[in-house]
Amino acid sequence: MARAPRTTVTARAPWGWAVLGGAVGLLAGVLVFAPARWLAWAVEQGSEQHVLLRAPRGSLWNGSAQLVLAGGVDSRDATALPGRFEWQLRPALTGLRLALRARCCMQQPWQVHAQPRWTGARVQIGDGQSHWPATVLAGLGTPWNTVQPEGTLALAAQDLSLEWVSGRMLVNGRLQLEASDLSSRLSTLKPMGSYRLTLAGGGDGAPASLRLETLSGSLTLSGSGQWVGSRLRFSGEASADPARVDALSNLLNIIGRRNGLRSIIQVG
Repeated sequence: MARAPRTTVTARAPWGWAVLGGAVGLLAGVLVFAPARWLAWAVEQGSEQHVLLRAPRGSLWNGSAQLVLAGGVDSRDATALPGRFEWQLRPALTGLRLALRARCCMQQPWQVHAQPRWTGARVQIGDGQSHWPATVLAGLGTPWNTVQPEGTLALAAQDLSLEWVSGRMLVNGRLQLEASDLSSRLSTLKPMGSYRLTLAGGGDGAPASLRLETLSGSLTLSGSGQWVGSRLRFSGEASADPARVDALSNLLNIIGRRNGLRSIIQVG
């Protein structure tokens, strides 16, 4: 009588292991064959519907989609890049490795290494360059849908890493955006100028700095700021060549608070 329960437990134990093994196998199978639309959903939610991956194909680990920049929740503004956007996602001992490529705009894939941390995460981006049409910015909504920029955007990363620690974003390295021969539907002057925007890490936990400068043109843009915690604080101004004020007046009214020939820009 005392051994009967042991016999029952012993008999049932293999079934328990079989159920556990089946569950693990099912989970592994789901992950291996996870569809690309899972990543598309995650990107859409994480970006608050500003970045969309439409018509996804393939799997979570190796897929492609049409990259769309949008104005966010309930916005009708959206601009799609030509061609397909491709990715390869691979698990690693220290996190995830991701290769990204937009065939219209990148000669080589950008390599991204994401690492979870106890109080946040760290994302390291390999050195790379890319060129994008400025028209895609119109998809982000206000004020870009009014400005309707045209020109070329050159994006370059160097020793760039982003780390989130207890709600704060720490930046190391450099991210530089050069906008060449920009024009707008708000101005008859084409082009208005070329500009450079540089994000530089502070190092040792110091805030990252942001700098805007003019490379050439009749519209002068300048300013500086810092990324404090998770918020950007930026002060700058736009000014027009006195001989071109009439052609740039509408744009100056949109960029910031108008003050004579200048427009004051304030963020944060």
